[in-house]
Amino acid sequence: MFDVLGMDATAEVVYREMLAHPQDGVADLTRRLHLTEQTVLTALDTLSELALIRSSAEDPQNFHAVAPHLAADILLARQRAELAAQQKRVQEAQAAAVRLKSEFTQDRDELLRLNGVDCVRDYLATLYDRVEDELLTFAPGGAQTAANVRSSRPLAESLLKRGVRMRTVYLDSARSDPVTVAHAEWLATLGGRIRTVPSLPNRMIICDRRIAVVAADCDDTAAGAVVLQTPGVVSSLYALFDCAWQSARPLGATASPADTQRLSAQQSEVLRLLSQGHTDESVAARLGVSARTARRIATKLMDHLGARSRFQAGVHAVARGLIRP
Repeated sequence: MFDVLGMDATAEVVYREMLAHPQDGVADLTRRLHLTEQTVLTALDTLSELALIRSSAEDPQNFHAVAPHLAADILLARQRAELAAQQKRVQEAQAAAVRLKSEFTQDRDELLRLNGVDCVRDYLATLYDRVEDELLTFAPGGAQTAANVRSSRPLAESLLKRGVRMRTVYLDSARSDPVTVAHAEWLATLGGRIRTVPSLPNRMIICDRRIAVVAADCDDTAAGAVVLQTPGVVSSLYALFDCAWQSARPLGATASPADTQRLSAQQSEVLRLLSQGHTDESVAARLGVSARTARRIATKLMDHLGARSRFQAGVHAVARGLIRP
């Protein structure tokens, strides 16, 4: 009966016998229960540890068994104390596990690699469900295809209706594409904002100033992306976006006529890239135009600056103050 309270069967038998025959000593218990003296002494030690027996006041050589109702209270109190101690140990173990997990997963939480386009899309689907305030995007791919526009509209509409602020930066080359311009005008009716710049460093998405998703390879979107959550890194990327946004033009805005002494934003960017040694193919990829278009722009700039090479054209432009070194 008392086994659930921490008393073994032999100790219980000895305890019951002591209650039935209070005057019995070790020899009497050994004889009545047909146990060895050592077994009886072990049982008495157990009962003593449980505080269920104590030395008799009448005969110090014998033991007095505590009354059953007191014994039950003692055993219950002991079990409660052990349970409380066990709960405390479990709580301490849980706290230690959390600290251990935090110590060894912190870097992985702050830097997550997404391999392949499918992984990136799955992560972005989850991210868009979590965005609360603002979604910023660098979209260096040039003009948007009709299929991409159709697939993105339901998500954009859902985010904007939830009150999420959306700002997207495209390349200037997207201005000549009717589908992209129409998409920008549609977004504007819902509160979205799109601007363009001559070139962008990489594909990037920033969510609520807390999470940044950056393409792992600016020349190969199939390489996947990197998710960054380190506050300092995300703040720096946010500043980069904001800098580009301030210098960008709203899509659909009328460009100011270029005077003969100044270059367009696209021409300035081409010269800057050429001065850094970029090839026509690399310039085309960064501006979101064809290689043929990039070569045509470079050739006109070389003629305009009297340069014999693309790199020389960039150097001359810096010398004349047309672009920053």
